[in-house]
Amino acid sequence: MVKFIHTGDLHLGLQFKDVSFPRDIAMKRRVELWNTFHRIVDKAISDKVDFLFIAGDLYEEEYFTLGDIKRVRDILSRAEDVEIIIVAGNHDPLSRNSLYNRITWPENVTIFNSPYIEGREYPDKNVCVYGYSWDRGEIREQILETVKDIDEEKINILLIHGDIFDKDSVYLPIDKNHLESLGFDYIGLGHIHKPNIISSRMAYCGSPEPLDFGEQGEHGIIQGTIDKGIANIDFIPFSNRMFLERTLKIDPALGYEDIVKEIRNCDEKINLRKNLYRIKLEGVLNREIELDIEDMVNSLEEDFYYIELTDNTILDYDLDSLERENQDNIIGYFIKAMKEKDLEDKVVREALYVGLEALMKGKVG
Repeated sequence: MVKFIHTGDLHLGLQFKDVSFPRDIAMKRRVELWNTFHRIVDKAISDKVDFLFIAGDLYEEEYFTLGDIKRVRDILSRAEDVEIIIVAGNHDPLSRNSLYNRITWPENVTIFNSPYIEGREYPDKNVCVYGYSWDRGEIREQILETVKDIDEEKINILLIHGDIFDKDSVYLPIDKNHLESLGFDYIGLGHIHKPNIISSRMAYCGSPEPLDFGEQGEHGIIQGTIDKGIANIDFIPFSNRMFLERTLKIDPALGYEDIVKEIRNCDEKINLRKNLYRIKLEGVLNREIELDIEDMVNSLEEDFYYIELTDNTILDYDLDSLERENQDNIIGYFIKAMKEKDLEDKVVREALYVGLEALMKGKVG
């Protein structure tokens, strides 16, 4: 039996140029990617795992320097009793000029570098690890065809960076059924940033740190044990922060301070100071309230590590006046019909306002 940690998609060096949050937060996130990489290696050491698998996109080639790759080597060098296996992905392809080729790596670090899926044996553990590294930014070939017969007496592990969900992907499309039929005891996947345990023998580790609001929820690593024919794996939350979205329903009875209070109560205080939030305000806003989103964000800065607010509310209507002004058209008929229902019911009242919003836009158009 062997113990392992499976990670990947760390994207060390990422500049966060295309994100919504400001530069100071982006710079902190860049440091946190390095810190989390360091923590993963620390965990591999403290948990005395046999293997640390890194399934591609360890770094961002566009921004990485020779000094950065030496830093990666020095961090990994501390795990001298762990076999470290690296495959390159589409963001860190192992081309001729790759930084991977410009330094000398410790003996316990293996970086697969072949135009086909190749294997490396570890006789003392009765293990053979197979891997494939990208050499360019897009690959459409069916690389699984290069897998040779595997020794069924050994524990066989495959590490690969690709897409099992989109057969037309330019990012190494992989046929899931074919993959499962090859007989590997564990398949460690990279490329998809959302962690996903496909089966007890196959998993996307996901990015250990989420990179933007498109990567919400918990992120971390896969950890487990593998024996011949048996794999036990678990997703371990490991990220320093999370990106979270919340939707708050606004009622006309709420005043400005009530709304601010509702925002502050969207999560526990300890989480507000740790995570990044995107909060959408929806529902019906009292027309006497002047909702200035920028001012509201400024007033909440002390409560949140980072917050974005989006105002999707619609204004409360003076129903009596609106009905009189439109007594002979569909707007007036609609208000009259809805008044015959229970407008004290929040669902009915919200339906009224959503309908009015659509009708009023049609009138203006």
